[in-house]
Amino acid sequence: MSRVAKKPINLPKGVECQVKADAITVKGPKGTLALPAPAGVDVAVDGGTIQLSVKNASDMKMAGTARALINNMVTGVSEGYQRKLELVGVGYRAALQGKDLSLTLGFSHPVVFQAPEGITITVPAQTEILIAGADKQRVGEVAAKIRAFRPPEPYKGKGVRYSGEKITLKEAKKA
Repeated sequence: MSRVAKKPINLPKGVECQVKADAITVKGPKGTLALPAPAGVDVAVDGGTIQLSVKNASDMKMAGTARALINNMVTGVSEGYQRKLELVGVGYRAALQGKDLSLTLGFSHPVVFQAPEGITITVPAQTEILIAGADKQRVGEVAAKIRAFRPPEPYKGKGVRYSGEKITLKEAKKA
């Protein structure tokens, strides 16, 4: 079995894990997440830890992935995940209208994005967007969808970028 799969997952206080034949459910203060049971991997909960084992040697390839997914679920329901986006460009702004995110990105019309269920979007400043939720994959997916409205362009760097993302600028044509 892989080194990742051998490592047990510790359950923090307030987090419960239920293992059924068809799904693994993790419940905590930030919400409830479910994962279809990985084929060929046994999941056992004893006390405050989750331990994974494989049924056959051929099923070892899924053990590390299953452990990482379950660990992400445990972290998500206990602490949560968040991504920060920055708007760079003259006139680029973000504002909340109820639960919808309204973006002014240099188009002739504002772009309105509806937050999916389980995701909270906050705008601490006009040029910052904070996306938070319990599911790591959904938080990243929502951040990528918002970034795709106006990805950073390579000449001036204008657009929506992840916080801390480095944009390599190209040199403009010389006449």
